[in-house]
Amino acid sequence: MRRSAEFGIRVVAGAALAAAWCAGAEPGAPEPGAPASEALRVMTFNLRYASATGPNAWPDRRPVMRDCIRAAAPDIIGTQEGVYAQLKDLAADLPEYEWIGLGREGGSRGEFMAVFFRAERFEPLAFDHFWLSDTPEVIASSSWGNTCRRMVTWVRFKDRRTGREFHVWNTHLDHEVQAAREKAAALIRQRIEALGTALPLILLGDFNAAAGANKAYDILLEGDFLADAWKTAAERRGEVVKTFHGFRGPSAGDDRIDWILTRGGVRVGAVEILTFNRDGQYPSDHFPVVADVLLK
Repeated sequence: MRRSAEFGIRVVAGAALAAAWCAGAEPGAPEPGAPASEALRVMTFNLRYASATGPNAWPDRRPVMRDCIRAAAPDIIGTQEGVYAQLKDLAADLPEYEWIGLGREGGSRGEFMAVFFRAERFEPLAFDHFWLSDTPEVIASSSWGNTCRRMVTWVRFKDRRTGREFHVWNTHLDHEVQAAREKAAALIRQRIEALGTALPLILLGDFNAAAGANKAYDILLEGDFLADAWKTAAERRGEVVKTFHGFRGPSAGDDRIDWILTRGGVRVGAVEILTFNRDGQYPSDHFPVVADVLLK
């Protein structure tokens, strides 16, 4: 376990995961001709903040979430809503992962946009956080009428297998204020543009907006700035369901508010919305979304 006091970051070491999907399907094959070692599986997962109040209390959900993630075997996970104690529980259950994050209220306070990654394979070369406001560098800042603070955590990784570098960004847009979602999308786009890099980039998150039916989505994808992995994937697996289900289970429809977006040299092999549960207990009120990608 390592801690960086300077950034208020908790990085927790982590465990081996099985190589099967939550839904029971085989993992996606890499692009023909590409070594399997180059394939990368990413997941976006709104964890639903930990609560001791039933039904769906965190102690009941915790083992189901562990089993879901173990079965899916992602290499990198962008989580939303996790609180500090909950993230420590997850790291203890999945000790092959380390994580980087900061509470949206600062330090360990509030919900995190934590990024989990397989420590054996990936080396974080740089990371930072900014808030979705008119003063992005001010911790816990909010400007656009949203009562919940919103932020981005980003990491630049090096894949030890291939030597390739890439960016992972993780966010959670506001659930109430459309103007805040649009301004947040514009700020994220501006910040990605400012990187001035040709490195591949993957943006994970709960955007609280239906893909293809909200201006925030349009802002991020306009002019092919980012691409929606759901649309660019060579294969879609499993059911097409709404990614938010409120613990009620799958509901048919392409109302996706949890997205995986890409930029640069990222080729998407397969995507899936994972409807994993144990005897009707779901790990969260959101379904995680998984994509197999290849960095070109």
